[in-house]
Amino acid sequence: MVLLDRAAAPADRIGETLPAAARRLLGALGLWEDFLKDGHSPCHARRSVWGGGEPITLDAMCDPDGPGWRLDRRRFETRLRAAAAKGALLLAPAGAGSVTRTDGGWRIDADGPAPARIEARLLIDASGRGARPLRAQAGAPVSADRLICAWLHAPLRAEAASVTYTESAEDGWWYSAPLPDGRRLIAFHTDSDLARGGGASLRLVERALATPSLAETVADADLAKASPMRLCAAHGGRLASAAGPGWLAVGDAAMSFDPLSSQGLFHALYTGMKSGEATALILAGDDDAGPAFAAALEPVWDAYLFHRALYYGMERRWPDAPFWRRRLGADAISARATRQGAAARG
Repeated sequence: MVLLDRAAAPADRIGETLPAAARRLLGALGLWEDFLKDGHSPCHARRSVWGGGEPITLDAMCDPDGPGWRLDRRRFETRLRAAAAKGALLLAPAGAGSVTRTDGGWRIDADGPAPARIEARLLIDASGRGARPLRAQAGAPVSADRLICAWLHAPLRAEAASVTYTESAEDGWWYSAPLPDGRRLIAFHTDSDLARGGGASLRLVERALATPSLAETVADADLAKASPMRLCAAHGGRLASAAGPGWLAVGDAAMSFDPLSSQGLFHALYTGMKSGEATALILAGDDDAGPAFAAALEPVWDAYLFHRALYYGMERRWPDAPFWRRRLGADAISARATRQGAAARG
């Protein structure tokens, strides 16, 4: 097995949380004890201003799996990559420069400082939302929306409470959380066309300070020393299928989720684990393992669409604003998503 990673080492990222249920996956992967040693911080409560002007707090004590986790993302990825490399040859930095079908499976010409040609029976695409290595076989992913995220980090002045924060706005929604490395994440989500058209201001510090409850939340950070703002894709989307002859797609390459769901990293862990099980069956001659892997993800997508419509449908204060007009009406959203999913599945 060969693992290609474009990054020489895990880079700084926006910052992520894992739901409490991830403990089961990490335990199944044999990584739970190491995870606890790596300095990730429990998230004991979630605070939100959504559907009304008053903050609401949900305590993690209500979750049978306990608290969620705020990740040191660089350390988390380093741990996962080291675990994966125990059973694979890791080439990094390296990418799939070209991917070609062969009679026996695949030929991958890896680019990078030390180019290599790889012959493989099975290809697993974990390249993210673009799913580029599989474009010729699986087609392009279908996007469900146009969500983007503008974000920055600011150093904390003092130890922060282990609480995540979400707040809706007329043109999108905010998210903020303290990170284990002594920084606070401040992020704003809106649609890409609204940002380009000037309908959404992405002056994050200025807007955050003008939003009373959010300003109170981020008061523990030194915003004068905030990092430059960065943008990333945050839309939901999917391939028509997560598997085909000789290939599997995992994580965001198979399905990506609106960050409001807090589902992305959990889904990546789950599909990574399940693709390993499917791979063993496929290489042993089980022709049904790939389709079974793909079929098992269909209820995940359906549940995501349902809950996405439900959560956005809770906010009714700006029904005429473009951002919310696109998302309001759970029945309309669910019906459209169901039609798109049916069309994608043929």
